[in-house]
Amino acid sequence: MKTVMEGSHAVAEAVKLARVQVISAYPITPQTHIVERLSEYCSDGTLDARFLRVESEHSAMAALIGASSTGVRTFTATSSQGLALMHELLHWASGARLPIVMAEVNRAMAPGWNIWTDQTDSLSQRDTGWIQIYCEDGQEALDRTIQAFRLAEAVNLPVMVILDAFFLSHTYEPVDVPDQEDVDTFLPPYEPRFFLDPENPCAFNQLAPPDIYMEMRLSIQRAMEKAVTVLEGVEKDYGRMFGRNYRAVEPIECEDAEIIMVTSGTVTSTCREVIKELRSRGQKVGLLKVSLFRPFPGAAIRENLAGAKKVAVVDRNCSFGSGGIFAREIQASLCNVPGHPPVYSYVAGLGGRDITPELLKEIYWHTKKEDVPPQDSLWVGVREVENGIIRV
Repeated sequence: MKTVMEGSHAVAEAVKLARVQVISAYPITPQTHIVERLSEYCSDGTLDARFLRVESEHSAMAALIGASSTGVRTFTATSSQGLALMHELLHWASGARLPIVMAEVNRAMAPGWNIWTDQTDSLSQRDTGWIQIYCEDGQEALDRTIQAFRLAEAVNLPVMVILDAFFLSHTYEPVDVPDQEDVDTFLPPYEPRFFLDPENPCAFNQLAPPDIYMEMRLSIQRAMEKAVTVLEGVEKDYGRMFGRNYRAVEPIECEDAEIIMVTSGTVTSTCREVIKELRSRGQKVGLLKVSLFRPFPGAAIRENLAGAKKVAVVDRNCSFGSGGIFAREIQASLCNVPGHPPVYSYVAGLGGRDITPELLKEIYWHTKKEDVPPQDSLWVGVREVENGIIRV
């Protein structure tokens, strides 16, 4: 059934279709619409799940760690400062190998106080052991949320499904909602490998001395590496059932491209139109959409960028003192490849500022003009004119 809904409600619909059993959340703009809708589903019996009302995001994740440890399917959602407050428990969830799924609606970090989008909040948690998937539109948000439960339960790692605030979370668009029976076939009931069981008592999350701790961390690393292949299988199965195909890395017009632009999230949709316009004017330009950030799909990125002469990465985030985070990861992924294309790093759209078609074209023309990329990320779309910043 195709219906018009906002991105947040698309996530809530997916959670209902996944037959989640325990939801725990604390409201924070701009993710509140997700858990509001889920609370309505729980209240009116549409979804047979326990909804736990807690006093903070820290408590929300703590509650889900407990619930997931008993072997039930769990979900939460958060944004920005709420995600930062969860930070300690994110490590506990991944370290305990719990397949919790969380919708994270990208919102800029304070101060200054800002409720609009950028990716710094989710990317600040990139080393916590959570799989991270970035969505372009409402359809992908619904589909990726359903996929996330199957992926998480296959590799025993938590998954973060990430949406841009307002550009996606509060925007209404047509979304194809699958039938419940089909989702049940794709996502059968969760069968945990280990769980708290009075009939089989054992201890969880105990002291890990030096002679076993490193092996535990290696196990997480191997599960992350395995997740790339598992996700490919999940995506293919989903495509066969529902006719919508996603990939960790999606190339658009990259076959003959001399310059490839790299994006993630909703700016990808804008860049698709820019690429069409530039190619109609004879420019050999392509687009690489990166949906999966953790585990980082380095092999797929290297393969798709191999034929380019230059790469322009548009980051809606910044690691202060380093630069655009996707760009730095791509540079690191390419550094040992002989003759790899130079990577130009651009930071744009922080705090919800628009990344317009004109701005993306400016990035393209700047990349084409400059023979060598600067060492530092270039900040674009800002009002100040300083060294290292392109004039708007």
